[in-house]
Amino acid sequence: MELTVQGRRAYAYTGGKPFDPALPCTVFIHGALHDHSAWTLLARWCAHHGRSALAIDQPGHGRSEGPPLASVEALADWTLALLDAAGVREAAMVGHSMGSLIALEAAARAPERVSRLVMVGTAYPMKVSDALLATARDTPLKAIDMVNAFSFSSTASKPSFPGPGMWLHGANRALMRRMLQGSVPGHTEVNLFHHDFSVCDRYANGLQAAALVRCPVSFILGSLDQMTSPKVTRDIAAALKPRIHTLPCGHAIMHEQPDGMLLALVDSLA
Repeated sequence: MELTVQGRRAYAYTGGKPFDPALPCTVFIHGALHDHSAWTLLARWCAHHGRSALAIDQPGHGRSEGPPLASVEALADWTLALLDAAGVREAAMVGHSMGSLIALEAAARAPERVSRLVMVGTAYPMKVSDALLATARDTPLKAIDMVNAFSFSSTASKPSFPGPGMWLHGANRALMRRMLQGSVPGHTEVNLFHHDFSVCDRYANGLQAAALVRCPVSFILGSLDQMTSPKVTRDIAAALKPRIHTLPCGHAIMHEQPDGMLLALVDSLA
């Protein structure tokens, strides 16, 4: 589904069904150098089980017009503006990695509009090492390979979604390379990988935002996550008091543990 948000074209995947703003809505917010496709299974489940789904492409990512926005705060405002454009009064916010910070900030800025907050593969602060930031800036293809190695806890996963024989490392690598190259004209003037990592690294409002959240909160974490270690959730968890689901996987939770992730999401939205 295409929308106009803050004067520019925006795209949201609706789970294979026409979007109905009258249904309980779930908004899915992707992480760095990703797009809506990270959420296909989960968005489809929502769309076929009495909910509406909006798996968004952030500005400058996937099918949404750029430029990419410079901060978590600006992305939270954009996400709330997308709700306006879609005719949605209230929604559950589900975010992965960088997207979890955007969901948190949106829930703080408009607590009356967020019914649930689900933070997947999250941490706060979400600092990025100087070495990885420099690699993302200077040799982004090398950084993509590094992040793929860090994000998956094994070299192969059991046959599951999206299908037997799917090479998860290769698929994620291909997606990130496509985002870097720019699938929409006008994206390529920005090194999107370095940009997204910098957005995560700069965000400093997490604890202040947590104090303003009024809805139930869930964390879905990978016990073997090397990108956003569960150890770094202590302070933000103390502030938000979430229900915590921990799955045996790395940072790519939706890919490595699709069944467990779906069950955790269903429980979080209940």
